[in-house]
Amino acid sequence: MVVLAEKIRLCYDGLSNERGKQKEDFLVRITFLGGARTVTGSSFLISTSHGNLMVDCGMFQGRRDLVRRNYLEAMYDPRDVDAVVLTHAHIDHSGLIPKLVREGFRGSIWATKATADLCELMLLDSAHIQEMESEWMTKRNLRRGEEPVTPIYTVEDAKRCLGSFSRVYYDEEFEPIPGFRVIYRDAGHIIGSAIVEIWVTEEGTEKKIVFSGDLGVADQPIIRDPSVVTGADYLFIESTYGNRLHRTKEESRDEFREAILETTARGGKVVIPSFAVGRTQEMLYYLGEFAREGVLPDIPIYVDSPMATSATKIVKENPQCFDSETHALLTAGKTPLTPPNLTFTRSTDESIAINRKPGPAVVISASGMCTAGRIKHHLRHNLWRPEASVIFVGYQAEGTLGRLIVGGAERVRILGEDVQVNAKVYTIGGFSAHADRNELIAWASHFRGSAPYCFVVHGEERASLAFRDALERELNFQAYVPRWGESVSVALDGTVESLSITEPGERIALEGSRTEKDLFFIRDRIDRLLEEGAYTDETAFYERVRQIKKLVQDLKGVSVVE
Repeated sequence: MVVLAEKIRLCYDGLSNERGKQKEDFLVRITFLGGARTVTGSSFLISTSHGNLMVDCGMFQGRRDLVRRNYLEAMYDPRDVDAVVLTHAHIDHSGLIPKLVREGFRGSIWATKATADLCELMLLDSAHIQEMESEWMTKRNLRRGEEPVTPIYTVEDAKRCLGSFSRVYYDEEFEPIPGFRVIYRDAGHIIGSAIVEIWVTEEGTEKKIVFSGDLGVADQPIIRDPSVVTGADYLFIESTYGNRLHRTKEESRDEFREAILETTARGGKVVIPSFAVGRTQEMLYYLGEFAREGVLPDIPIYVDSPMATSATKIVKENPQCFDSETHALLTAGKTPLTPPNLTFTRSTDESIAINRKPGPAVVISASGMCTAGRIKHHLRHNLWRPEASVIFVGYQAEGTLGRLIVGGAERVRILGEDVQVNAKVYTIGGFSAHADRNELIAWASHFRGSAPYCFVVHGEERASLAFRDALERELNFQAYVPRWGESVSVALDGTVESLSITEPGERIALEGSRTEKDLFFIRDRIDRLLEEGAYTDETAFYERVRQIKKLVQDLKGVSVVE
């Protein structure tokens, strides 16, 4: 039995040699498809001679020039991508998956269970937004005599991609494609978020690549702290707050409480733009904590976001991600995500009624950067009122309505109407789910023993460049800030070289043709047969082996000799 498998492997080796597949040096090519000198659109493609693995497939958000990238032809042939590994569910990391699948990707999309659960919700919601916005823009264009607008993808595209998800848990090793071993560690950013450890094997040599994903902070409510990871040859590290420090959690919590009390005393509404996943649940946790301490006013609390409502349900269904404090509250019969007077509103009529009701209230609504969703209506109704307040509890990217407001704009345009900013605006940075500059350095310091080459990603250019300098100065790491579309090569001796920058409209010729990748797959499976030994049904096994042998010989132009 082993002899038969060995004969097939010899056929395989002959064909591989004819194609010049043997290489002297370990070589990986990495292409930065997003998240390079910007905090959005995260996507990185790792290419070897036998496979192409994509880490994240995010949508670009924020500035108009960034959003346009979502409509461009991909810089690669989606059919050549063998698998996708997701760090977490936020749309700037997962939002272009339906487009990827529609354009020919047929591999598996790997994610933690909680991330896959959230993606089902978030991608369908994103598709609905694409359809609604394209319909509105098409009507506008037709009135102007211009061309209709096609959505980036449709709800049907989103539904189709969901069947490609493969769910795994933290600390479990899996193999998305041959030659790539992967383990997820808890990133402590949102529920299900992951640091990705990848071991890449090429021609018998193994290198370790680590992606930080969006790295969280210690002592966040509900979820665990970020895992400590040690050892890597190459480290991809985010830099959202690479040049800034957060206030402490205690200071932020106190400021949040005081903002609610002061606004309630004025008789105004507290409007909180919040990401539906992660931040909304954190705000509910703190409001519940204030209630348990007896300092929360007796006022209505609304979560006015259908997606946030569904996301909260998903969070409750994934207790394997909870920290010990949350488990202790649940064990004691407490409901940490259900403060008093809480109402989840789903329908449009329920949402409209919130602003018709007089008196103070807390209104949590999406989107967190005020780019879309019901939050725009709440801002239009309350931003001009001096008794109201708007509390920003998350990052506001360049080009967003939220960035304009926190930047001190006196007047902003919302839903086609100019609105005066009279409400009191709070920016509470300590609630950020991203590690700040010092926290990032502290996490990266655990890699000192291996001194990895660092790629600084997922940050606006100024933040990424500042954090690169900090890594070099404080940890003595080599660090580089890549550009959008840039490809770099990584050689066996550790040399990193910039190969090219792919411009919009161009396509990358990926490492490893589909033929070579399939040949590698065959070789990998044959090696496993040799390791496992003989099969029980030798006759049936021989017949299958003979068929494979004939196919390989036909490919080489050699006739079968019985």
